[in-house]
Amino acid sequence: MTKVVLALSLLFCTLFLSAQETRQTFRYIIKKSTESIKIDGEENDPAWENTQDIPYFINHWPIDSGRSETLTKVKVTYDDDYLYILATCFDNGTRIVQSLRRDDEDAHWNSDNFTIVIDPMNNKQNGFIFGVNAGGSQLEGQLNVQGARTQYDQNWDNKWYSVVKSNDKNWTAEFAIPFKTLRYSPNQSEWGINFIRGDMERNEFSTWTQFPLNYGGIDLNFMGTLDWEQNPKKASGKVVLIPYLSGGTQRDFEETEQTSYKKTRDTGLDAKIAVTGSLNLDLTINPDFSNVDVDQQVTNLSRFSIFFPERRNFFLENGDIFSNFGTWQISPFFSRRIGLVDGEQVPITHGARLTGNISNSTRIGVMNIRTSQFDTIAVQNYSVAAIHQQVLDRSVIKAIFINRQAGETLETGQFARNGGLEFAYLSNDGKLGNTVRFHAATTDDGLSDNHFYGFNGNYNSRNLRMGWSFDVVGENYITELGFNPRLENYNAETEETTRKGFTRINPWINYRFFPEKGKLNSHGPVSWFNMFLNQDGTGLNERTHGLGYNFNFKNTSWLRPNMVYREVNLPVPTTLLGDDFEPLPVANYRFTRADVRYNTDRRKVVSANLIFGFGNFFNGTRVNTSTGLNFRAQPWGNFGISYDYNKVQLPGAFGEADFHLLRTNAQISFSNTMFLTSAVQFNSQSENYNFFTRFQWRYRPMSDFFLVYTDNYEMDGLGLKDRQIVFKATYWLNL
Repeated sequence: MTKVVLALSLLFCTLFLSAQETRQTFRYIIKKSTESIKIDGEENDPAWENTQDIPYFINHWPIDSGRSETLTKVKVTYDDDYLYILATCFDNGTRIVQSLRRDDEDAHWNSDNFTIVIDPMNNKQNGFIFGVNAGGSQLEGQLNVQGARTQYDQNWDNKWYSVVKSNDKNWTAEFAIPFKTLRYSPNQSEWGINFIRGDMERNEFSTWTQFPLNYGGIDLNFMGTLDWEQNPKKASGKVVLIPYLSGGTQRDFEETEQTSYKKTRDTGLDAKIAVTGSLNLDLTINPDFSNVDVDQQVTNLSRFSIFFPERRNFFLENGDIFSNFGTWQISPFFSRRIGLVDGEQVPITHGARLTGNISNSTRIGVMNIRTSQFDTIAVQNYSVAAIHQQVLDRSVIKAIFINRQAGETLETGQFARNGGLEFAYLSNDGKLGNTVRFHAATTDDGLSDNHFYGFNGNYNSRNLRMGWSFDVVGENYITELGFNPRLENYNAETEETTRKGFTRINPWINYRFFPEKGKLNSHGPVSWFNMFLNQDGTGLNERTHGLGYNFNFKNTSWLRPNMVYREVNLPVPTTLLGDDFEPLPVANYRFTRADVRYNTDRRKVVSANLIFGFGNFFNGTRVNTSTGLNFRAQPWGNFGISYDYNKVQLPGAFGEADFHLLRTNAQISFSNTMFLTSAVQFNSQSENYNFFTRFQWRYRPMSDFFLVYTDNYEMDGLGLKDRQIVFKATYWLNL
């Protein structure tokens, strides 16, 4: 008991501990350039001769002390329109470039890379990331804090410039980031900034500032300071127009009334208006999302729907203001619910979003979207408002209100609303985070038991990582614009769906060892427990207990063996294998399974991954294997094939089935601005073959031409179900 009290006391003490203040220790005084700079990847402009350099970086991973043996030098300057960065990365001439494809997370971090992270508001809450790999492929995104971790959304896209040049001794990356791309206050004389270098031959990362390796290199809390000798002026050019033109042809072969291809033509407009330097207004009229990547298909053997991420550009900039509420699998707001119904697009007629900072400590977001009538779905108006108020240095009080209102009088389903308040605490040193929340929802039915409340948090030190979650969801917490799949329970016998509230308890813990010698970078055990209790007082709904061990090797490969025990009190008759089989009855099921996961060295030209699992499954058995193989033709091509197989055997009429999921993909980069992506997916569970090809040409910054071809085929006989060919052209116009 004494040890437990001591451990809890030490955990609480972290509330009062502060991190080493890297923003005071690492400072760079930025001076304005009086000379013009040509972005060519070379240090030959006179402006660079008079610019102070950062002469070396500090090790961050797999060790977090001492100067990096791979030398990196950085210079920073600016003029009235641009922030300029020049990075020189010295090496032996051997480099890894996974791909030239832009906005590809794997192609960036698994290649030799250089990355810039910026916090213009200097509040440790949000910011921007810009990076290139040694082949010149660009990646950009918006930084935000979720829990205690700094994350980024790489789907954010904006205008900036970079050029990479290489020789046998080093490679250089030269950046020009327009001030109008950044959200900042002209009264702010200090910005947060850091630089990250990835050396893949050595599997090492180094940073300008020094901080513990248990924090990612992009962490907002451990940036240095960009000290402006003269504050940057307010960016010129307040308005950007992005018109588009699209057209194509499509045919639904399963629709007997459609006997020929239907031609489509469309046009629309997006606009970005800088209300202030840190507050942006986005407008859209008749938006088109035909260029969005196809969702990767999965085999679903659970009782609930699967989360697919938002990919549409209009919803992405500052999207965390709206989406950073709730917890895992319980999201009050999920923008993918707007304009999409069962995978079908519902036309959006127009929309507006106002997002950004109204002060250094206050962020706001207001959004309104209107959709037109679609089949039996009436015109709908969607409104969302959120505010984030920074308190206690790194903590935030957040509030959100969401409303869906029908555009005409309906007998039922006239509106759906929910709102909530959250307090997200984060200690100054970033080790301890905990969020407390309360949300409520209502519809025109006026139902009670419509709440969602609880807390979740985590503790992160060099060796020990742990987290916890406690959530209570009422049976009428209806989030039409959110994601809460566990609330809905489908009865396979009556074909009715009922809502069942629940309480979730989810602690987890991971301990890591960092050996000084040998083939391992780190290793250690991990354990998790996830329990759902029925809110109506009938006891246990489901619990899962897992135990595993993580091995991370110096050559970038990793190994994960796991053992999982599950107990399920099935609340309704449920079909897991398809409608051809008898539903599993309401009963108690206990089963155990094990799996092993292994990824090979991702730096190699040929890399692979393997998953093998076996064990019991409800009242039967399940064996699954998943394997993937990727070939890299550096730097222009990636070709992969993956195969998932699940064999489920249940007794008697409950059935047995083999599920196959085959994916092949090809990514070809003709240059840093021209790409071809192609994928073929076969999913026996959904009885569908899908063929998808997308060509993208970025013919000028932020201006694109897309050509997309999609086919869907029946599994038996390869009968064509539908075909679509679409082109789309966009143009970025500064006013």
